[in-house]
Amino acid sequence: MKYRYLGRSGLLVSRLCLGTMTFGNTQWGCDQEGSSAIVRKFVEGGGNFIDTANSYSNGESENILGVALKDYNRDHLVIATKCWFPSDPAITARGLSRKNIVEACEASLRRLGTDYIDLYQFHGPDPYTPIEESLRAADDLIRAGKVRYLGCSNFYGFQIAQANGVAALKGYEPLVSAQHLYNLVRRDIEREILPACDAEGLGMICWSPLAAGMLSGKYSGTDKPDANSRIGIQAAITLPRYWFEDSLKMIDLVVETARDLGRTPSQVALSWLFGDRRVTAAIIGARRVEQVEENMLAGDFDLPDDVRQKLTDAMPLKLGYPYEWMSLNLPSTFGKAEFEPSHASRLPL
Repeated sequence: MKYRYLGRSGLLVSRLCLGTMTFGNTQWGCDQEGSSAIVRKFVEGGGNFIDTANSYSNGESENILGVALKDYNRDHLVIATKCWFPSDPAITARGLSRKNIVEACEASLRRLGTDYIDLYQFHGPDPYTPIEESLRAADDLIRAGKVRYLGCSNFYGFQIAQANGVAALKGYEPLVSAQHLYNLVRRDIEREILPACDAEGLGMICWSPLAAGMLSGKYSGTDKPDANSRIGIQAAITLPRYWFEDSLKMIDLVVETARDLGRTPSQVALSWLFGDRRVTAAIIGARRVEQVEENMLAGDFDLPDDVRQKLTDAMPLKLGYPYEWMSLNLPSTFGKAEFEPSHASRLPL
């Protein structure tokens, strides 16, 4: 297993992060016994980074993870969770208000059976709560020793810059990570979110790195997903997100590439992400130990540069304006210095 620093922090995490959305899910998940076995396989394979949320299986994921963690030295692991989704019928039990952040954190600590959370994440942006309020509440939790680091998930690029700008101005702890949808099929974050993270010192944690299982190759050559699979059960969400002509072509290419390299499609898709050093980790979820075992092999597998580029070029991402304007005018306007200065911004040209 290889490890990476989480953004502009001193926290070293495994570049594979165990996702626990399957824990306690009765439709496409696993029970306590299966979840504990998955955690065991992950930790024994060198993984130290585990992600959950108070909304997963209505809090049951945190409960199950808390039981599984009793077999390990808590201080050797990096545990991440989140708040934002409704967690109670109360109208205040949602969003990023001070009240919800503090109460949700306390509830997560109880379910996880731990004294502290390593990475506490805002699960989404709250347009109704000033970011100053949210950051101050999280900063208080950090100062109280209940949280170590702060991250976000599903934020827009401008919100990442805004949050860390406010944190710098007010003296609050900044965001050190962002958790977003990113895989070979959906590369949207390359336009604004990854550049914002790069500029603000946030490490990217990729959720759905296998596109709900599509990049595992199991749908190659089929015209529709298995109705009993996760992508079939959540068809209203997953089909518009992942199931289209170009994505099916990408699956075939990933399968072909894996065959040539003597790897599995999942390992190829995961390794493609790690070719970008702005990415800190990819979240792997599982309902069976065998899935974890397969994906863990991507923990220290790096795609050859030419193979990664071939996969990248197979589905070009149109960055649009202002990138096309910059790519046209930047070279003729600048580039007069002997070498690029270290403070130069990296633009996705």
